[in-house]
Amino acid sequence: VMSLPGKIKAIVLTCDRWRAITRHLILKYERLWPDHPFVFHVPYQELRGTDTDRIKYHAAPEDIKGTILHLLADIDDEEWIYWCVDDKYPIQLPTDKVTSLISHAMRSPGIDGLLFCRCRALLSIPALTLHPKKVKNLFGDVYLERKGWWQIWIHQIMRAKVLRHLFKHLPDHIPSAKAMDDLKDDVPKLPEHRLFVTEKNYAVFGESTRRGMITQNCYESIVDSGIELPEWFQQPNGEYVTLGKL
Repeated sequence: VMSLPGKIKAIVLTCDRWRAITRHLILKYERLWPDHPFVFHVPYQELRGTDTDRIKYHAAPEDIKGTILHLLADIDDEEWIYWCVDDKYPIQLPTDKVTSLISHAMRSPGIDGLLFCRCRALLSIPALTLHPKKVKNLFGDVYLERKGWWQIWIHQIMRAKVLRHLFKHLPDHIPSAKAMDDLKDDVPKLPEHRLFVTEKNYAVFGESTRRGMITQNCYESIVDSGIELPEWFQQPNGEYVTLGKL
């Protein structure tokens, strides 16, 4: 397996109220990928946690846009980050494969983002979402270039400039995380920001919440992990929502 170049800052979109969900997300990475390269940068308003080698807490504004731009403030445009919204968590990750994909992408000047979970519109309507030309890496993995922001909320690596561009151009007032789904489509993805997805899928993620309610799968996974849930997450919505099939 190729080694990864150093530690990767994992930018977490979350807020205090979602802390149990964030703890679960971080725990799932530790359990599935004990030697993962990520240092999670977790924003908080009042609920600060204790910094460790793998988690750094940052006082951040209450608004979504302000939070992300604040977390990115000291990161160089070309630096690779791992973008992880708290609304997703890993269920299955073939870590050797994912390590070599990330490692290769980070050494490739022509790549600005790589998603290794191919699902939903990137799988079902490629004519709309992907460029037709295929790109192969040295190991024979096939990458497809993404045309827009489809599946931008799934955990993936990208250069900081891509995320900064997206959030800089979102409106200052974002009413909810759900609203970002539509708002992102008003922001043009720059053609020079080249985002790819692997032709094959190499991850399964679970959705944590839907419209503010905890999903059945996330509820069961959190209860199983021993993390305490606040009262507002004690009524799951009965839905199992996963992304990607291995």
